[in-house]
Amino acid sequence: MSNETQGVFFLRAMRALRGGAHALAGRLSLPLIIIAAWQSASVTGLISPTLLPSPLHVAETVAYLIDSGELWRHVSASGLRVIQGFVAAAALALTLGISMGIFNRLERFVDFLIQILKPVPPIAWIPLSVLWFGIDEGAKIFIIVLGSFFPILTTTVDAIRQTDRRYVELARTLELPRHLFIRKIMLPGATPQIMSGLRVGLAMAWMCVVAAELIAAPSGVGFLIMDGRAMSQADLVLAGMLTLGVLGKITDDVLRAVEQPLVLWRPQFKGMTRT
Repeated sequence: MSNETQGVFFLRAMRALRGGAHALAGRLSLPLIIIAAWQSASVTGLISPTLLPSPLHVAETVAYLIDSGELWRHVSASGLRVIQGFVAAAALALTLGISMGIFNRLERFVDFLIQILKPVPPIAWIPLSVLWFGIDEGAKIFIIVLGSFFPILTTTVDAIRQTDRRYVELARTLELPRHLFIRKIMLPGATPQIMSGLRVGLAMAWMCVVAAELIAAPSGVGFLIMDGRAMSQADLVLAGMLTLGVLGKITDDVLRAVEQPLVLWRPQFKGMTRT
């Protein structure tokens, strides 16, 4: 490789690193500003440390939980529940949603019941879940399934129903078999919106795990938060909240990575950089 070619590669690498550094700084600027203001308010006594501990105190609590291994125990318990509940909800919601989107009779048959159940918050199902499943893992996973199921179902039905009408008419003209139309046209076109629904459902799963772990859970991030509340340790509550946020961000990024190769055909608007 010639020196000139090496120089071009070096310049490109430096530009990529510089662009990545600018993007990272832009994403972290607002959180850092909030943390700095929070710490300043704590140091000057504007905020009571009992009501809202300083960021440094929260960081010390997180570090202690990590060193003691307690955080991993809670994260692994909650993570397993979220994975089980989300996978079950996704399988049920995608199957039913795609079927409802394709078959009008099925939608008319089940839509009324779904619209009645959808507004009921998952936490309202806790008494019945305990009666049906006891206080074991089944009740907790049931609550998570309920929280994830409806966002995925709704977006899946809408995605299928928003298939471009021109493609439907073209398929009829070409007498394309139904299974090929569904596999080659309908599902690929609906994939971006379905993936968005899955991401919302996953976020709901992390929200519902806190409610699910109210059911006699011996471990879990939700249990950690409730334990902090019971002992009036706001730092423990904030550490649990921070952990949930980080876990939600990581799993959302995983779904985004899965989504990218599935929607390469879709042009994306990345926002306006200048006004």
